[in-house]
Amino acid sequence: MNYTVSIVGRPNVGKSTLFNRLVGKRKAIVHITSGVTRDRVFGNSEWNGLKFSVLDTGGFSSSISKNDILQKEIKNQIFIAIKESDVILFLVDIKMGILERDREIAKILKKFQKVTLLVVNKVDNVESTSLYSETYFFHLGFGNFYYISAINGSGTGELLDKIVEIFKDKFFERKENIIEKEFLPRFSIVGRPNVGKSTLINSFLDKPHHIVTNISGTTRDSLDVFYKKLGYECILVDTPGVRKKSKIGENIEFYSSLRTVKTIEDKNTDVCLLMVDAVRGWERQDMNIFRLVKNNHKGIIILINKWDLFNNKNHLLQKNLQFLIQKKISPFDNVPILFISAKNKYGIHHIIPIADQILKSRKNRLRTNILNKIMLPIFKKNPPHSKKKNKLITIKYCTQIPSCSPVFLFFSNFPQYIKESYKRFIENKIRYHFGFKGVPMKIFFRKK
Repeated sequence: MNYTVSIVGRPNVGKSTLFNRLVGKRKAIVHITSGVTRDRVFGNSEWNGLKFSVLDTGGFSSSISKNDILQKEIKNQIFIAIKESDVILFLVDIKMGILERDREIAKILKKFQKVTLLVVNKVDNVESTSLYSETYFFHLGFGNFYYISAINGSGTGELLDKIVEIFKDKFFERKENIIEKEFLPRFSIVGRPNVGKSTLINSFLDKPHHIVTNISGTTRDSLDVFYKKLGYECILVDTPGVRKKSKIGENIEFYSSLRTVKTIEDKNTDVCLLMVDAVRGWERQDMNIFRLVKNNHKGIIILINKWDLFNNKNHLLQKNLQFLIQKKISPFDNVPILFISAKNKYGIHHIIPIADQILKSRKNRLRTNILNKIMLPIFKKNPPHSKKKNKLITIKYCTQIPSCSPVFLFFSNFPQYIKESYKRFIENKIRYHFGFKGVPMKIFFRKK
């Protein structure tokens, strides 16, 4: 069964700490500053052989000013998470007791009529339980409650036992198609802040799944979204924007950028969709992100977003910008470059099919006899020039090594004297004859 548990509560009660505890890794940012989590953060958990999804939500705030767009969006995200969930974990803080905001949240949760477990957090020692009487937390009206310490794990086993019991008792008859999401392709959307990454996710899903505002850096966690349309199934990963190191002004922003780097480096990431702001053009930070993706051997598509601001039909400007980018990323210049508008959905229908094709190219394995049949005549016609005089270099054999991305091994009599330029020549020839568009490759020379 694909069950979902959501963690809700006011800011700074330990929701993200509990989320990380349940999913078994530090996926959500935990910081002393309240209100760090903004979007819903998705993760997978398993207990007693039963798998389920966990959603972390932003801190619920009752007092929202008319101009506070961000808090309104966070509140909407919480409501969406509650609607999507089978079980709600309503988290309160034993050290603070029941506040008026807790009572407001309790009233809202009762209206949704979802299975709700009241969880009293920050019970770090025996003395903590004596802060309030046994009947104190019953005033919120949720029956039994659970004492836990999310930071050290005490009490979470009993809580997980109850969650699994609810799933087995209440939802046993529920029939759904089980999709093992961990085995689906993962396409990560990366780029500088405020280039439209979350807007693209919302356009793909045709609903406001992620918070979108004009405030730079709204997304702070890497967020997973299941996508299933037009015969394609994948996980789309929205990531925080990556700033220059000199412009990272707070610890939270540092951790957010670190989340994006870890997403790119993650072995499960297959293709990165690098979004670029058409108004600002290709900047140094775009190049830095591109190199990071390339060095981690992920498939890549470059998306020039906000192209609707140029009337979508300025072909000369499009051609010039494409040429400029290809020149900057050379020699790995056979990367798909798409001009899109995430807001207006212009051109976005091409993205997933191309990403899927790049994924297949990453996994493509060339037969050794075919590779040698094509490449050896090329080496004979255009032999490598040696770094040293009087050294005649020959390449006698080549093969593709089993790997998660294309790796080619060439055997030569003097591999140490082959120039870097000849390596690029070989890469271009392989791409010309066998494709591998948008896929970084590695080439090695060995002594025969």
